[in-house]
Amino acid sequence: MDPSLNVLGERLQSCSTAPLTGFYRNGCCDTGREDQGSHTVCVIVTAEFLALSKYLGNDLSTPRPEYRFEGLKPGDRWCLCAGRFLQAAQEFAAPQVVLEATHARALEIVPRELLLAHAVGREGGSGQ
Repeated sequence: MDPSLNVLGERLQSCSTAPLTGFYRNGCCDTGREDQGSHTVCVIVTAEFLALSKYLGNDLSTPRPEYRFEGLKPGDRWCLCAGRFLQAAQEFAAPQVVLEATHARALEIVPRELLLAHAVGREGGSGQ
């Protein structure tokens, strides 16, 4: 697993334990070599984003009990693949970002300015 630092250069905070998220299902957007999707961006999902994700072939709202996944609903926090966040931003459907819980490796895919523009509770961000 890569060092657990967020995009602010601080210790990575938990994204969510209910629903339990993260590539390693530890509640954090930790990443490592095994995480080919870079599940590094902690987001607060919206209905608009969930609809886009479903349209793009990744239905995150339907429960999948076989994977112990209850399905996401608007307002849930989730460790999102950095590439999918970038794609959602390009489609004007990006959810809000929790910078303190977003892994620094997200910056390899998503420009810092884009994360800041969608940050919760940050000046210039979308607010809460």
